[in-house]
Amino acid sequence: MKQLLLGDEAIAQGAIDSGISGVYAYPGTPSTEIMEYIQHIEITQNIGIHCAWSTNEKTAMESALGMSYAGKRVIVCMKHVGLNVAADPFMNAAITGVNGGLMVVSADDPSMHSSQNEQDSRFFGKFALIPMLEPSTQQEAYDMVHYGLDLSETFKVPVLMRLTTRLAHSRTGITRKESLPQNLLNTPKNKSQFILLPANARLRYKNLLSLQKDFENKAFDSNFNQFTDNGDHQIGIIACGIAINYVMENAIDGKIKYPLLKISQYPVSKKIIDQISSVCKTILVFEDGYPFIEEQLKGLISNNNVIKGRLSGDIPRDGELNPSIVGNALGIAPAETMKVPGIVVNRPPTLCKGCSHIDTFNALNEAIKTYTSDRVFSDIGCYTLGALPPFNSINTCVDMGASITMAKGAADAGLVPAIAVIGDSTFTHSGMTGLLDAVINNSTIKVIICDNETTGMTGGQPSSTTGRLEQICLGLGVKREHLKVIVPLRKNHQDNIKIMTDEFEYKGLSVIISQRECIQTASRNKKF
Repeated sequence: MKQLLLGDEAIAQGAIDSGISGVYAYPGTPSTEIMEYIQHIEITQNIGIHCAWSTNEKTAMESALGMSYAGKRVIVCMKHVGLNVAADPFMNAAITGVNGGLMVVSADDPSMHSSQNEQDSRFFGKFALIPMLEPSTQQEAYDMVHYGLDLSETFKVPVLMRLTTRLAHSRTGITRKESLPQNLLNTPKNKSQFILLPANARLRYKNLLSLQKDFENKAFDSNFNQFTDNGDHQIGIIACGIAINYVMENAIDGKIKYPLLKISQYPVSKKIIDQISSVCKTILVFEDGYPFIEEQLKGLISNNNVIKGRLSGDIPRDGELNPSIVGNALGIAPAETMKVPGIVVNRPPTLCKGCSHIDTFNALNEAIKTYTSDRVFSDIGCYTLGALPPFNSINTCVDMGASITMAKGAADAGLVPAIAVIGDSTFTHSGMTGLLDAVINNSTIKVIICDNETTGMTGGQPSSTTGRLEQICLGLGVKREHLKVIVPLRKNHQDNIKIMTDEFEYKGLSVIISQRECIQTASRNKKF
């Protein structure tokens, strides 16, 4: 059976066909479509796959670990910066191990198309000491889910799959396998496996260390890692994951004349590197992301080889790879391309027409005029566009939930009032604990929660706060008299300015909920 699928969709279909019982995730480009595909395909309901969005990546990882504890197969999906949020259970899950197969899918974003950084999830996998898979094609992505869940159950450890934006969001034909049934409910035979008290954790860690050579041997024997000695030993090429495609786009008549080592399963052992380092003095490394393999080669190669890649400057240190960059490193002259006409200019992103954030920022800009404009801390979401003209309203955007805690720190330093602007989904993701700190200290910060009743930036997934935002704030200890709800509409502009102005003058914590449904979800809801 063949299907035309995105890389994300291939992973999702591979998970369904591999007999998963659940998928846990928090939306974040370029990983969002994995969960959405599973949610929208009819068979999901028929066979009872759990597929509800989690509040954040940490809760997703922990829920997945719980499903694995119960003996079921499960995947957990996030973008690369989401793995930072999930790092605590992710790292410890390597030590507890798993029961049912557990695969963590982390979608990296080289060139930062929709992210704050370019971090490479392979370093997290190495840090956790677990096997990793990095598909080079959508077919491999599909196949690797089957293989990875089997690998997870064989060694009783989580397996990390790392992919990048180009693979996640490009489409090709996939050949599917026969679907597997879900695992039966089956709790661990070792009743202390998941109890990380120090005495037991030390034993579990020794067990993880004892598996490292097995992981290396498995990677060496893997069909996802392939060495081809093409004869011309002047240069040896190592290509990781999607990079193999850029190498092949520079092939002459479909052939590369240099020895080529494709790596798509980790950890990498000296044995697999010796295949190419023993025949080539100069080795050129192509990897989309950080110089992960390039750095390791210095310890894996005993010969006096010359290593080239991102660290050597032969490939740009930042940004994603493309065929031109790879061709240039191989000494192949770039093909002529059409020049972009001068009339074509970049169009900066803007808030949607009718977006509630527009009226929120317009009111904020008026209310803050009596203060300096260097005190507005914001967060990650559609409203981050408030940093751009015509608003120029916000001064920071660092990570999920940082608006409230950075505002508190600035207020502690004497910058009062400090103002935090955060979205409803981001608030439950990582903002609630910061608000609790502010409540305990009665910090002179003003938290504006832009409640558009959805997770708008990633396409309108459900928000955990919908219908309960006021109750959450009151439950955290916000005083009722300083919890205000406004409706961001032009007709309410003056009233909204007055509410903000009054609360800005109060020497203590205020929360203002700016509440109106996202214009995009409102439009979609009217159509059905």
